[in-house]
Amino acid sequence: MYILFAIPKRLLSRFVGFVMHIKLPKFLRAPIIGAFASMYNINLEEAERPLRSYPSIGAFFVRYLKEGVRPLGDGDLVHPADAFISQSHFIADGKLIQAKGKHYLLKEFLGSEEYAESLQDPLFATYYLCPTDYHRVHSPVSAKILSVTYIPGALWPVNEWSVNKIPHLFSVNERVVIEMDAGGRKLFAVLVGATNVGKMTLSFDSEIVTNSGPKSAPVHKTYDSVYIEKGQEIGVFHMGSTVVLVMDSSFGVDPHALMGKRSTVRAPLV
Repeated sequence: MYILFAIPKRLLSRFVGFVMHIKLPKFLRAPIIGAFASMYNINLEEAERPLRSYPSIGAFFVRYLKEGVRPLGDGDLVHPADAFISQSHFIADGKLIQAKGKHYLLKEFLGSEEYAESLQDPLFATYYLCPTDYHRVHSPVSAKILSVTYIPGALWPVNEWSVNKIPHLFSVNERVVIEMDAGGRKLFAVLVGATNVGKMTLSFDSEIVTNSGPKSAPVHKTYDSVYIEKGQEIGVFHMGSTVVLVMDSSFGVDPHALMGKRSTVRAPLV
């Protein structure tokens, strides 16, 4: 795994993204995409369309699900993704837990000390998506989107090896920080890039596309009238990665009850 230190991960990720979106001849779509789905144990019964209708593996990877497959749960909060919740804790001394004995700073992760200080007794949950999972991210809450910050960075893998070996991994990798306000309660949904994530896109702002060039520039945008309903799509991973929710304790979430569990997008979080 130490070869990862020498690999040009940004270039590799863009190349993989290019390959994944090569348009396939119609007669090859079902066998090739079917083999990809079988390799990663993807449930084809949930896909919105038949395999032959996807022009590339990349198009299938970001597939929509059939209507009703992920019904919207009750309560104030729902899970943002199909994922494994690898970490979930209250944030102490401005530090998030990356792995046993490894931490990273909230202000560095969010890209702003002001953002970090705007949270009241915050907690966080880390959602790890693997290739098997549905890769569209949905809003955990009905809220006003206040701002989006794109922070270019490295593209280390976010697997178990990297989480345990790369210091401050989630503050080093590129990420998109979505600032949300739910009736005075603050929440950040942070999409974290990784190796072979060709790009991340937002569903409510087509101008923000990550890893789009060799020298991606930081972006910060504020919004006056963007409202998102609970369970509404907010972004897409064009390959697998991680979502980290950081929120006020006033949401009433017990982070210890989430730790180590599988989540289902749009299902009740609490």
